[in-house]
Amino acid sequence: MNAHDLKARTAASTGARDLAAVARAVVACERCPRLRAHCERVAREKRRAFRDQAYWGRPVPGFGDARARLLVVGLAPAAHGGNRTGRVFTGDDSGNWLYGALHRFGFANQPDSTGRHDGLRLNGCYVTAAARCAPPANKPTTRELESCRPFLAAETRLLRRVRVVVTLGGIGHERWLKASGWWDRLGPQQRPRFAHGRETTLPDGARLVSSYHPSRQNTNTGRLTRVMWHAVFRRARALVDAADRASAQK
Repeated sequence: MNAHDLKARTAASTGARDLAAVARAVVACERCPRLRAHCERVAREKRRAFRDQAYWGRPVPGFGDARARLLVVGLAPAAHGGNRTGRVFTGDDSGNWLYGALHRFGFANQPDSTGRHDGLRLNGCYVTAAARCAPPANKPTTRELESCRPFLAAETRLLRRVRVVVTLGGIGHERWLKASGWWDRLGPQQRPRFAHGRETTLPDGARLVSSYHPSRQNTNTGRLTRVMWHAVFRRARALVDAADRASAQK
């Protein structure tokens, strides 16, 4: 284990006292040689449409409001999206779907997310992923996902105000349950199952809503439509607002 790896493991697992520390640990991480080699190769070779841009080419940290009430968990950065721009769900079609919906329902100041300096701000929302490096064929291994688990666990622990979690895709859903500790605390029969639009109230009162991931595989085939997608975030907005009203009455 090199110095960067040790720093990342320590900060993400136990030492991170704020989200900025987790972000630094993510960016410094070198745990998965296959993923690091892939991200760096993509950053060198680039896509023709982005050949004049400097790619990020490193692990991508979460992004958003430290006082978030809504947490959104995806799978991994896209090779020419987050791996290019350095921001999760930024610079690709999935990001257009996500930030468009967040803006529509009052969680973002603008619908577009094109790069780290585009002026986007999230309001009461934090966006992250199960894996922090773009994986070949969008398929991280179980071991690679497990290596990233401490980062997601640290973010979940530090985002103390979150009352609603939206998980995108079955892998993001399972990895958040494991990172948050609910996977171990709940028996196999009690663990929330993944299904689009399924809503679960967790033992601490937080709400978990699962959704298909806005990947091209889902959006281009009609498996996930705008109506279905907007319904998820309309419900998330309603749940967050209800949680805020309940807190104000205490």
